[in-house]
Amino acid sequence: MSKRKPLIGVTTSRRSGWRIYPLIALNVWLAGGRSIRWVAGRDADIDAVDGIIIGGGDDISPDLYGGRIVTTARLDPDRDALERGMVLAAFERNKPVLGICRGSQMLNIALGGSLHQDAYATYTASDQIRTILPRKTVCIEPGTRLAGLAGTAPMKVNALHTQAVDRLGQGLKVAAHDTGGMIQAIERVSEPFAIGVQWHPEHLFYAHRQMGIFRALVAAAAARRDVTPQLPEVDANM
Repeated sequence: MSKRKPLIGVTTSRRSGWRIYPLIALNVWLAGGRSIRWVAGRDADIDAVDGIIIGGGDDISPDLYGGRIVTTARLDPDRDALERGMVLAAFERNKPVLGICRGSQMLNIALGGSLHQDAYATYTASDQIRTILPRKTVCIEPGTRLAGLAGTAPMKVNALHTQAVDRLGQGLKVAAHDTGGMIQAIERVSEPFAIGVQWHPEHLFYAHRQMGIFRALVAAAAARRDVTPQLPEVDANM
């Protein structure tokens, strides 16, 4: 078995990725992996990595799921195209995927789902909290992969989003809700490993249950890599 640490491709915003990527890279490293940053407009080779993380940031264009155009939304169509293509390519190659906040939404959209563009207007009973601190309560669905990683006890998470998953994409199921019923995590019902969380676990690296999500991704990437032919080494921008 190879001793090389799994390499995870991490998509980020061109605007804010410089400050978001190092924290995700730290979590991947703590979980036993390596990472490389991808942004739209630069080379991103799905065949050079063992798994991918779709990071948070900009809103996703409503053109991708039939939503309404909001003139105040900050959009990046090039990033949308990159990430949608990467999710589909990862599944074609049996590579694991973790979606974080926007990334969870992109995982859903890539598989044909849709979003609530103003989630708190729909889920009026949900606590509208915006903080990187773990102050929002989510309830994990029994029998899900997420429950296997983090247990079914209520979990405290952070929240920075205004949108949320609406109609589920093909092959996905709900893994967690908040106390008001808003979807907070989704996952693929079959292999390869794919989980999307609406919160930002990279900010909660001190929490065992949050690190379990990154460990599971890296473990799935390692398992997938060790049963497939090895590719040449690439330089990981850790």
